[in-house]
Amino acid sequence: MRASLLQIAVEPDESVDSRRARVAGLVRAQRGADLVVLPELWPVGAFAYESFADEAESVDGPTFAALAPAARDAGVFLHAGSIVERAAGPSGAGAGGAGDLYNTSLLISPEGTLVRTYRKIHRFGFDRGEATLMSAGSEITTADAAGAVLGLATCYDLRFPELFRGLVDAGADVFVVPAGWPARRRAHWTLLARARAVENQSYMLACATAGTHAGVEQSGHSMVVDPWGEVLAEGGTDEEVLTVDLDVDAVSATRERFPALKDRRLGLPTPPAP
Repeated sequence: MRASLLQIAVEPDESVDSRRARVAGLVRAQRGADLVVLPELWPVGAFAYESFADEAESVDGPTFAALAPAARDAGVFLHAGSIVERAAGPSGAGAGGAGDLYNTSLLISPEGTLVRTYRKIHRFGFDRGEATLMSAGSEITTADAAGAVLGLATCYDLRFPELFRGLVDAGADVFVVPAGWPARRRAHWTLLARARAVENQSYMLACATAGTHAGVEQSGHSMVVDPWGEVLAEGGTDEEVLTVDLDVDAVSATRERFPALKDRRLGLPTPPAP
């Protein structure tokens, strides 16, 4: 599998529509790849909280409309990063407020069809920002694409290893994690991306943004990590494209050669309260 990670710069002087058009052109330039990955909330910016409600869209809205033809033209599976989704139905009919919005990833086929969505389970911000403006997803999500089983997660999800165990149990051998991770915690980003790959003996495609979201400098340093924890490619802090050829069979080979996952002990008794 040839995977291309597009580390998109999100800057305030570029409109959302202009960025969509520019990124669609970058996707078209990836012909020859099998899978292209974009970062989290790149249309609006992961920290541009005040714009979330105004820029919210349906899963088949303007971001999909811009990128589906690009995926088709390039002949690639496209993990389109994530959008601010306004949910369909009564709670998402435009009333506003928490419960209407989700941080939702889109996976588009080489034919330009929407084949999977993933609503981010762990929302960042504690008592502010995304955690108060968006609802949480509730489903572990995988997808067959480009000869692999992709396990989908987003940014802050990286801090919760139980989600990745669940993805492994669901058959995932390649994790795809778009992010809008702040530069001040870059060391956590690179450490956790490698840790999730090592402990689950899976490939990690961790695609971050560059630039500045609402005054928050972004980490960059998108990474491709192999099932043994080796970093195959790592970006810098500017917009760039990382392209890496993955041997998906290396996942099963690693798990057979060093079968640590077989030693998992689940259902251990809960210790008594002190």
